[in-house]
Parts: sequence; structure tokens; C-alpha cells
Amino acid sequence: MDISVDQNILNEALANLPHGREFRFLDELSQLDFGKSGTAHYLVRGDEPYLAAHFPGQPMMPGVILIEAIAQLGGVICQNDPEHPKLHDVRLTAIRNAKILGAASPGDTLRIQASIEGRMGGLVQVAGDVDIRTDDGQWRPLASGRVTLSGDLP
Repeated sequence: MDISVDQNILNEALANLPHGREFRFLDELSQLDFGKSGTAHYLVRGDEPYLAAHFPGQPMMPGVILIEAIAQLGGVICQNDPEHPKLHDVRLTAIRNAKILGAASPGDTLRIQASIEGRMGGLVQVAGDVDIRTDDGQWRPLASGRVTLSGDLP
């Protein structure tokens, strides 16, 4: 079921992931097909702690954090699957085929898209993309990759 999403779904799912608020890279969930796919957005605010050192005077979001955003969205999607129980202690455990095509800086809006490719027990395979909004309002590819999430079954 594809819906416009109540942000409480995002907040509950993020609360079930192991990181704190300072390490969340999804601001808004704009689409969710429960247990299958989703789309989220993130605004690079400029006050993120890692930006002070990456790089001084020319801050940019590290590519590995772009991939982390795909993993976090995958976690939200898999934690909202009506056919599978919620996993405990969901973590990113593998990255494959990651491509970083550019950089995001303060003020940039990112669109993160992810889909579940498969599940086996506590393992979840996720494919995703990160796009950046250009000055003319279009979306340009920024990163892509496949990740494996793992968690404990209840």
C-alpha cells in the first residue's frame, strides 16, 4: 500500500534504530510502500558536527553518510513490514556496489529512495539511491548502493 506518510511512522521507526537523534539522516518520509520501498528527504543544515572537520571552510557531507541514509531508510521500511516482525537492534552490516557521484553541502536537500530486495531471517537486503535537488528544482543522482541490515528476531 503506497501512501502519503504520517511522520509518526518515521519517528517510531527511527526510534527503533540504534542511533541517537544526532546521527539520523532522514527528516521527512514522503512515501512508504509498507515493507517494500520508501522515499525520504534530508536537509543538510550545516550544524551537523561532522561538517566542522569535513572540510573546514568547505563543508561537505561524507559519502559514507549518504550510504548510511540509504541504510536508515531501509531500516524504516523493514520495520514497517506487515508480513514480518520488527527486528531488534537493526544495524548496517554490509555495503556493496556503493557509488558516490558528488557532494552535498549545507543548504542542499537530498531525496533518499530505498527498496527491500530480499529478507532471510534477521537479514535484510536493501538497494537505494540518494539524489540532490539542483538549483532548477530537478533531482541529480548523488549516490547509490546496496546494503545489508541485520537484526535480532523477536
